Amino acid sequence: MAWEYRGILPALQLPFDQNLDIDEAEMRRFAEWLVSHKGIGGLVTNGHTGEVFALTAKQRAQATRLAAEAAKGKVPVVSGICCEGISEAVEHAVMAREAGASALLLMPPHGWLRFGMTQPDNVVDYFTAVGKGSGLDIIVHIYPSWTRASYSFETLAALAKLPWVKSMKVGTRDMNKYARDLRVIKEADPSVTVLTCHDEYLLPTMVQGVDGALVGFASFIPQMIIDLYAAVQAGDLKTAAALQERINPLKDVVYGGGEPTGNAHARMKMAMYLAGILKSPTVQPPTKLPVGAELQAIKDAVRNAGMMQREAA
Repeated sequence: MAWEYRGILPALQLPFDQNLDIDEAEMRRFAEWLVSHKGIGGLVTNGHTGEVFALTAKQRAQATRLAAEAAKGKVPVVSGICCEGISEAVEHAVMAREAGASALLLMPPHGWLRFGMTQPDNVVDYFTAVGKGSGLDIIVHIYPSWTRASYSFETLAALAKLPWVKSMKVGTRDMNKYARDLRVIKEADPSVTVLTCHDEYLLPTMVQGVDGALVGFASFIPQMIIDLYAAVQAGDLKTAAALQERINPLKDVVYGGGEPTGNAHARMKMAMYLAGILKSPTVQPPTKLPVGAELQAIKDAVRNAGMMQREAA
């Protein structure tokens, strides 16, 4: 099936049991709950929100299989690929395909964050190898402009022209470059969809003509984000601004003044536990759950949003 990667695509939190194993029944239930929201354009496993760094290759495939079983073909399931070398990335991509993934969210090798892309063709070669090796659609994960893994305009255009690339998750976090990134992608291939991944400032990045959002925050408040995007699409900025005001207190306790991080994902997981969305807030070490004043702020925000279902232990 040919999928369009549009609308709201949540990057799923991954439920664990007390032994730090994936809670399969809870993952299926959670994924089914997300799919039940009209406006969800796909499910994304093995993103940063899903604690991909802490997972083995087998666990990554397991997470994708569970999401695919829950989705039942209603929406595409996208599996994040977070690897260092081409051989490993192709191996993980094939495992994702066998687990039921329709597409891959291909992150830059993290060696590029440290050393940069040493030759201009490195990026295109990497994406080409994974596309050929898996045969799956690819969503390009664009990292912040301040990292050494940030793609140039020329590289974005080259990636947009690859036959496997169907969408780009744009996380530039520099509004001037972000606007030009969107324009460059669409000029290279208008059929490639662009998805904001700016969880911490959704409205400003939605109004620039994107095709949706791929955000971990939609694991927590899918309906609010669906409604926000619908208001933007309808040109109703007054309603959109009001929705963003409702989102802000929850956004502030999860992301604070920064962008998504492991600690932010732990704060969000705790908020989802308090709201009754997940039955456990367990995270993989070395990440730790919030305590003290940080935990109290999350409780207050969830309660003030009318979402409180249980108290933290």
